Amino acid sequence: MSLGDLPAVNACLNGLSAIFLTSGYLCIRRGNKIAHRNCMVTAFVTSAIFLVCYLTYHFSVRTITRFREPEWFRPIYLTLLLTHTVLAVVIVPLVLMTLHRAVKKRFELHKRIARWTWPLWMYVSVTGVVIYLLLYRIFPQH
Repeated sequence: MSLGDLPAVNACLNGLSAIFLTSGYLCIRRGNKIAHRNCMVTAFVTSAIFLVCYLTYHFSVRTITRFREPEWFRPIYLTLLLTHTVLAVVIVPLVLMTLHRAVKKRFELHKRIARWTWPLWMYVSVTGVVIYLLLYRIFPQH
């Protein structure tokens, strides 16, 4: 494995995070608190591993891939990238706060913030995969 493989690894980690987030949501809707906890902790660990891999890649490669072609799709891509990036920054403290409230068994407060955290975290995870597909598979930039 090389540094060039990390974007695909990162997309897989984002995809796994989305799967665990969905599973955790379904588990809590069914009242299965233990399975919910396990899924959400696994989503958190998967996202943390993603962050380490993402930072490793970008600090090692030190180049920014620019989306240039097709030109007609560039504004769409940049809008997606902007929302993904802004929410990726916002989601970190929200996830930590949501997790902290659950660990402290402050479930009413946990529930209140989780209503915001879950959809934003899902959006960041799913758009991470979409951005990878657009940049490296659908419209590879040369």
